[in-house]
Amino acid sequence: MKKYHIGAQPAQIDPELRARFERVEVATIGHFRHRGFVRHSISPVVDIKQTLVGTAVTLAIPATDSTLLHHAVSFIRPGDLLFVDRLGDDRHACIGGGVAFAIKTAGAVGVVIDGPCTDVEEIVELGMPLWARGVSGITTRLNDLGGSLNLPISCGNVPVMPGDIVVADASGILVIPADEALDVLIEAEARQARAGRHKGKIEAGEKLGDLSGASRMVAEAMEAS
Repeated sequence: MKKYHIGAQPAQIDPELRARFERVEVATIGHFRHRGFVRHSISPVVDIKQTLVGTAVTLAIPATDSTLLHHAVSFIRPGDLLFVDRLGDDRHACIGGGVAFAIKTAGAVGVVIDGPCTDVEEIVELGMPLWARGVSGITTRLNDLGGSLNLPISCGNVPVMPGDIVVADASGILVIPADEALDVLIEAEARQARAGRHKGKIEAGEKLGDLSGASRMVAEAMEAS
């Protein structure tokens, strides 16, 4: 039985599409889309100050082993965002300062680990955008146990396919199938353009509930009860 299962490198996101997504907040998309959001227990280790957009590269490695991770770093391209499925292991940290340095040097947008990381101080100093479930002082090793690269995985309760579009910021991580990305972007851009439109009215004394229609809904419900 094969230990390692490796798929083809996915096509990368169109640069124009990427630039447009970088002007949109994850929470803006969260106003109308309800799937593809990585569970919030996977949180950023470093301060994320902007929207990051990349192409999903997927990795699954078991328990104590990070052999395939070391191999995969050799193939990361500028613009890729690496997802690491730890296959249920929440004890062993597969990425620390040294591996993070190699990933950043390769040009990756960032890394999302469904498990812990280590060497937080080094990662912060490096400025490597990295999301993880926590921190552990127990690390993986080159145990040659196997795994998969650029095949479907699960990360933060979300299915991730190689080549998916990833939009990430301080509010969260969103995974979008490539064939749905343009429709999502068009709606997000329209909503982003309307963001903050009520600020001036609220400053002038108008009430949020009146502007949004929420107060009308509550009044109608109260009258009907």
